[in-house]
Amino acid sequence: MRPARIPRRVPDGGARSHARGGRARGPSWCSMSGMGESSATTPGAHPAEPHAASISGRLNWLRAGVLGANDGIVSTAALVVGVAGATMQAAPILAAGVAGLVGGAISMALGEYVSVSSQSDSQRALISKERRELADQPDAELDELAGLYVQRGLTPETARRVAEELTEHDVLAAHLEAELGFSEDTVVSPWAAAGASALAFTIGALLPLIAILLPPAGLRVPVTFAVVLAALALTGFASARLGGSPTLRPVVRIVLGGALALAATFGIGSLLGASGVV
Repeated sequence: MRPARIPRRVPDGGARSHARGGRARGPSWCSMSGMGESSATTPGAHPAEPHAASISGRLNWLRAGVLGANDGIVSTAALVVGVAGATMQAAPILAAGVAGLVGGAISMALGEYVSVSSQSDSQRALISKERRELADQPDAELDELAGLYVQRGLTPETARRVAEELTEHDVLAAHLEAELGFSEDTVVSPWAAAGASALAFTIGALLPLIAILLPPAGLRVPVTFAVVLAALALTGFASARLGGSPTLRPVVRIVLGGALALAATFGIGSLLGASGVV
């Protein structure tokens, strides 16, 4: 069977198939934008079984949302509880809480933007390189694609046929998925990542700030402890359920960590207040 030549014009459109593992020539990137699956149902798929696209999108958005919210809850709660350990006046607690919320949200957004921008630039560079290779050496690229499927367990004849059919469907998508583990549709967005992290942090930070300002002075710290630990238990439970893992260990881990942070900062604030430093 004679190998089919890949046309030198590389199409930009077409449906993207989802890579399902195997050896990749480059890094396997996770997508902040691949939140949903295709509307088409995969033949033979089990309804409750997630596949590559849904896992990648879910876990990455989950990571950004849960980590951002947890950081907002714990860091802001520790800050206001520490101030409350030194003084129960509302003004210093409010100032510290707002400063922590604004600074933390900006820090989260900036850090995520810088990190994801680097990843996105690398992805786009790899896509451009693959386009050039497909235009300059189509036959060699077809051989390479067939070879990748041989390494995954297909016979050479079947691998060749698969490579040819995928090439006819969308040559660029076929090579990106098989060689690099991502597609053009899943290139990460730095702005989306930064916005998601900042929003999650802000929502998380508002909770302890409200909890410590609304109750009477004598109840501020106990109420904040209770609200924060309950919120952490909820986020730990939600992250475990969405990730498909058992819930007890993540909940215990995050609640104990939050309790330790609150106790430590409250103790330090109390010592500083008692010594007259603040």
